Amino acid sequence: MSSAQSTARTRARVAAVLAGLLLAALPAAPAPASPATAAPEAAEAAASHRPTPPHVVGDKTVPVYSYADAIRESVWVETRADSDGDGVRDRVAVDMVRPREAAAAGVRVPVIMDASPYYHCCGRGNESERKTYDAAGVIAKAPLFYDNYFVPRGYAFAAVDLAGTARSTGCEDVGGPAEVGSAKAVVDWLNGRARAFTADGRPVSAAWSTGRVGMIGKSWDGSVANGVAATGVPGLATIVPISAISSWYDYMRYQGVLRSSDYPGYLHSYVNGRTDGACAEELARLRADSAEETGDYNGFWAQRDYRPAAGRVRASVFVAHGVNDLNVTTNQFARWWQELAEQGVPRKLWLYQAGHEDPFDVRRAEWVDSLHRWFDYWLQGLRNGVMDEPRVDLETAPGTWTTQRDWPAPGTRSVRVALGAGDGVTGTLGGRGARPGREQAYVDESLTEAELVAEPSTATAGRLVFLSGALSAPLRISGSPSVRLRIRVDRPTTELTARLVDYGTAERIRYDSSEGVRTLTTESCWGASTDADDACYRDTEEITAVSDHAVLTRGWLDAAHHRSLRFATPLRPDRWYTVTVPLNAYDAVLPAGHVLGLVLGQSDPEFTETDDRDATVRVDLGRSELILPLTGRAGLPSVDVAPRVVTAPADPSAARTARDTRQVP
Repeated sequence: MSSAQSTARTRARVAAVLAGLLLAALPAAPAPASPATAAPEAAEAAASHRPTPPHVVGDKTVPVYSYADAIRESVWVETRADSDGDGVRDRVAVDMVRPREAAAAGVRVPVIMDASPYYHCCGRGNESERKTYDAAGVIAKAPLFYDNYFVPRGYAFAAVDLAGTARSTGCEDVGGPAEVGSAKAVVDWLNGRARAFTADGRPVSAAWSTGRVGMIGKSWDGSVANGVAATGVPGLATIVPISAISSWYDYMRYQGVLRSSDYPGYLHSYVNGRTDGACAEELARLRADSAEETGDYNGFWAQRDYRPAAGRVRASVFVAHGVNDLNVTTNQFARWWQELAEQGVPRKLWLYQAGHEDPFDVRRAEWVDSLHRWFDYWLQGLRNGVMDEPRVDLETAPGTWTTQRDWPAPGTRSVRVALGAGDGVTGTLGGRGARPGREQAYVDESLTEAELVAEPSTATAGRLVFLSGALSAPLRISGSPSVRLRIRVDRPTTELTARLVDYGTAERIRYDSSEGVRTLTTESCWGASTDADDACYRDTEEITAVSDHAVLTRGWLDAAHHRSLRFATPLRPDRWYTVTVPLNAYDAVLPAGHVLGLVLGQSDPEFTETDDRDATVRVDLGRSELILPLTGRAGLPSVDVAPRVVTAPADPSAARTARDTRQVP
């Protein structure tokens, strides 16, 4: 795709078409949108009595409206909450850009919306763009390319400051009802169900809107889109969550293990846009109700878990996620995807090898085209065939993409892999495994990941390693692995960690380095520009390197939460327990000749924070197993003695103490 600039059509031709539309009857007032499954049909039926708008040519929208002359306005939408307790309902700032010519002609347009806590504090996108305003306080520049590209094509763009951030009132409650409700209120306003006001207090309506809204956003922004979709709000036709959270508990707790202390309070303070003390009560509630001292899943977390409400989702869902995302881990998309699938929600998925990245910075031209067609279908009602294509785009190796019907890959089956004792230093994966009662023990050493997985054929205190034989054929893992362990522990609890490792030389994405993407000095442009807001962005490329091994996926469990995440069950030292450590979802093909490794450890200072250390864990190998989601007929070869695998040793300077692992989603 070449740089996406405005079409060369003359303004005179566009004006003539619009003048004709002015003579036509204006459309009826916007009504609540139909459920997503009927979205294009509903849009077609509603438009059947109207002329085709000038921004539609065939089955796609084209850039006919002036971006420079677009209407730019800021309004404050009233929500149902009073999250700061001042006796007045919260009002959220909504900065909008929409085509002036369409408004003059009475042509209603749908809305693409990015609701974010980051517009003031931190910026959006690879270049951390922030909103800017003119002297009257009206939006002059919105981050990202959405307005530049889509407004000339007959869309409005709305950049929403979530409650308690930037120019909005209220308090940020980090994934909770006030946050989600503040974005939902904007959808309601666009459908005539909520009130909004200008800066000087005048009521304002959205009569220019069709009522059809598509929410998009990366990380926290995409998490909000998931939350709003889970309310079932009419009018939300589609969402595009990128590297997004579907359960805030699973973001801040790993199966009962604390990711980092004071995480909700940290995120609240990071994005808080209110004056000092205005949200002190909300901050105190976040810290108290999150139950950091127990790690339990409680009512606070249930409010921030969108998955159980998948049955209420009316919107279609286009998910994008990096399989090596260590910030918002892959189970966030995988469990949400599964729930949506069970409810029959129309959906699409992009999976790529990078970490916490936007596909705009991974595969730019193809992403913009795919997003354009998706919005045209779900917001403009154009039958362009996007829903007839394979559901999943998947990057299988750096720069190598394929499509498939669904995810996990069709034909995936759960394969139980036995653990064997091997030579007493390195165990085995596959074959008959050890007999029940064959034990191995390891003592918590708080090893770094590099120490855990390097040199698997060498005895290292604080870990257990199990290796397959060299693969005789490529092995495809697609889905969510887990490890079922029969253990006895000499402490009331300990953290249990598990990692799957690909041992073998290959060129891989360096996702530990800038999430696997490098920013270049060249630029490409994606839409129209003004002096205040250009549509040009630095190009990017994937960062790759040849390495002799790579961690594929990880999993954590607080052993005392093995029965339920809602309460702890302290372990007795004289008892054996069966526990399951779920690993993050993954998709990978291990080449023939490589070796698959399973590495078990305990406290994990690079990823989690725990006070429960120094336990000894005994594992009954014969009653433990790895469960792999595999495709095709290939499996792990039978092996009695683990192959000798040599890797570069771990960096001896790696930190061995706990650190602050808090990130911003």
